[in-house]
Amino acid sequence: MNTVQLLPYKQHIVSLLKLGLPIVVGQLGMIILGLADTVMIGHHSTDELAAAAFVNNVFNLAIIFATGFSYGLTPLIGMLQGSGNTQGIGRVFRNALVAHTALALLLTAIMYVVYCFVDQMGQPVELLPHIRPYFILQLVSLIFVMLFNSYRQFAEGLTDTRTPMWILLGGNALNIVGNYLLIYGSFGLPEWGLFGAGVSTLVSRVVMLLVFVAIVAGAPRYRAYREAMRHSRFNRNDFVQLNALGWPIALQMGMETAAFSLSAIMVGWLGSVPLAAHQIMISVSTLGFMIYYGMGAALAVRVSHFMGQLDFPNLQRAVHAGLGIIMVLAVAASLFFYLARLPIVYSFTEDPEVMAVVTVLIYSLIVYQFGDALQITFANALRGTADVKPMMWIAFFAYFVIALPVGYLCGFTFGGGVVGVWVAFPAGLFSAGLLFWLRFRYRLHKLIEKEGNA
Repeated sequence: MNTVQLLPYKQHIVSLLKLGLPIVVGQLGMIILGLADTVMIGHHSTDELAAAAFVNNVFNLAIIFATGFSYGLTPLIGMLQGSGNTQGIGRVFRNALVAHTALALLLTAIMYVVYCFVDQMGQPVELLPHIRPYFILQLVSLIFVMLFNSYRQFAEGLTDTRTPMWILLGGNALNIVGNYLLIYGSFGLPEWGLFGAGVSTLVSRVVMLLVFVAIVAGAPRYRAYREAMRHSRFNRNDFVQLNALGWPIALQMGMETAAFSLSAIMVGWLGSVPLAAHQIMISVSTLGFMIYYGMGAALAVRVSHFMGQLDFPNLQRAVHAGLGIIMVLAVAASLFFYLARLPIVYSFTEDPEVMAVVTVLIYSLIVYQFGDALQITFANALRGTADVKPMMWIAFFAYFVIALPVGYLCGFTFGGGVVGVWVAFPAGLFSAGLLFWLRFRYRLHKLIEKEGNA
């Protein structure tokens, strides 16, 4: 058994914060963009806000699925970086670009089929003229999202979290400016409303990808990896491994998102006002999720590096440190949601019916922060150890066996409406978090046992 130096918790915390804060800042930029979209669209018209709620929640399933698939690259890059295998990193990244492009094309085709049946999903008829063009713009941008995530996971796996942060912030600023110009028709441009928001989003996603490609192609810090990519070829083993890691993570994250997306469809059955309120709450809830997932991504990188070094004591300490950081963030987010609940409502809408619903839903949002923090911590710990297959079965149980039935029963059978539907979210997230934690304990025990017998 290898003798390792056990690092103090303070060093683990500092390392995680140094690695994770740029990711969190980039995630916050995405949150600001989402909030800006919702605020600008909401002040243009309530129907457009409801249409955006439907399209974003349905389409987020594809985007999160694609993002989850790209996360399969992180443990591979991290382990290779931990063992100093530069050639392997370049080879794996080249194969990842092929795998991620193939998935993006598949998802685009699937979402086009969804688009063809959008008028049969029980949404208010008056929303369809807004839903259709906005959906198409999201569809076109999907491949750019997937490829951007490929470059992002490559950089973050190498612990370069600042480059994605700056690109995200710049792209989000571009998107907000585009929203202002095209939603309201500023400076003589056409007033396109929700369609203008979609155009702005598409342009920003294209620009972000092109900037990232240019940086990786020209920056000196990536020179060794560029050379490795040039001297590598398509490798079937890497391609299979990327799919073996990517699909379970994509399914795990996709099922979590599906629970929210299918809940949005159920809320749509209740009318435009509950759906608009639901969209506001989903937009606000991303504040906690994105921050936690930023730190969780840093944890996955740290864990993968320790896996590459077979340093399991420090791996365990890194996970404990990550859990502490993310739970502190959950407490801070909960306090913010409670203390700022009235300004949050007023910032999105002046419709009194929507405001009344949002004020009640804020309490469900606060409750599920801790379940979200728990499941994000241990999902990323498992991702860092490349133990991803059990995650999809846990997600299926937590979100499809528990969350969705609970939401339907509380929302419709027991007459709770949108408030009842939202009961599903704490139920699903806490179930997933506890099961991920138990799986991680089992995984770590097996790794330590195997190393001890080596």
